[in-house]
Amino acid sequence: MAAAETALPESATTPAHRDGNVLRWLAAYTASLVGDSVYFVALAWSAQRTAGPTEIGLIMAAGALPRALLMLGGGVLADRFDPRRVILGSDAVRCLLVLSVAAAVALTAPALWLLVAVAVVFGAVDALFVPAIGALPPRITGPGQLARVAALRSLSMRLSQIAGPPVGGLAMGIGGAAAAFTVAGLLFALSLPLLLSIRLRPLGTSGGAQPEPGTAWKDLLDGLRYIRRHRLIGPLVAVGAICEMGLVSTLNVGMVLLNAERGWGPSGYGWIVGGFGAGAAAGAVLLAAVGRVPRAGLTMTGALFVGCSGAAAIASVPSLRAAVVLAVVVGLSAGLFGALDNTLIQAAADPAYLGRVTSVVMLTMVGLAPLGYPVVGAAIGAWGTAPVFVGCGVFACLGVAVALASGAVRRAELPRQRRAAV
Repeated sequence: MAAAETALPESATTPAHRDGNVLRWLAAYTASLVGDSVYFVALAWSAQRTAGPTEIGLIMAAGALPRALLMLGGGVLADRFDPRRVILGSDAVRCLLVLSVAAAVALTAPALWLLVAVAVVFGAVDALFVPAIGALPPRITGPGQLARVAALRSLSMRLSQIAGPPVGGLAMGIGGAAAAFTVAGLLFALSLPLLLSIRLRPLGTSGGAQPEPGTAWKDLLDGLRYIRRHRLIGPLVAVGAICEMGLVSTLNVGMVLLNAERGWGPSGYGWIVGGFGAGAAAGAVLLAAVGRVPRAGLTMTGALFVGCSGAAAIASVPSLRAAVVLAVVVGLSAGLFGALDNTLIQAAADPAYLGRVTSVVMLTMVGLAPLGYPVVGAAIGAWGTAPVFVGCGVFACLGVAVALASGAVRRAELPRQRRAAV
């Protein structure tokens, strides 16, 4: 792997959307994300044919628990080893696992225990993949391009969410669950040569001496202390966690109940969710194009405030059209906030801690946010949608208060871009 650790040429400072190194990483990441979506379609359909509603819930939840429990450990591994190796190993294991399931499904009806086991193993491997993929961007481009990379990553996530389910459904229609699992496995396989072609930048620690190696548990605690003590990263992680807990449950659970309450039906729900996705994609495209915004900490905080306000108001508007417009605004604000928050964290983090920092950030998304689902559902059942949407929006605005209370966040700026060599 020594060749992979050579310094990148000055062309690494070219805009990320024109950098072949970044685009190969983005293509590999997108292939993995689409593979994820196709896999979940195949798993859900196989579960529906094998078990009842309770068992289906068990199968779909089986992967979430190890993913949440092992996420922090995945961050330790990403910091101890080359994150690209962790990603390659994760995709290789997922490829072999899913292709094995495809063969098993083609030969016989899948048993409940098999689907649960596959979901558990897939979730555990995913817990290694997520922190490593988050630790890789500073290794493939210069600091001044991190905002563009974060935006491109967000756009990739949105596009995979749009493309993945139809691809899985088409495969299911042609060849059943075995074909869908096969397509997912091939997509994971596609990412491997792309990842191998990526050149990595050697990174030293920004804070001086390298932390002394210890046990995995010591490394984990050391990473948590690093986040807590960092003047910028600590508040940014807290702001992101508050935002996830306040808004995600409202948008994922509350939006379904809002459409039922207003009589807008499934088509109305589709329009609102589509509007949110379009806004988030537009925010990602905008940041990828400009690359850098002034006063990034305050811009991020302002975007969060707009998003919180829009989410609070969306249940009080009189028409579906107004709700869709607000959803676009909320999506645009959320896209800008998420990309800026992620970029500021990556730019400020010591490279030795990037995996652990990423694992904590992602744990707030896959671990904390879903805890609010039953709370939001019960609250809407008791008080209706409008008060709950307002309450969740106000709660998310606590993140605005945390950001404004931190001088480091208020003064935060994105790394400056250097001109590419001519």
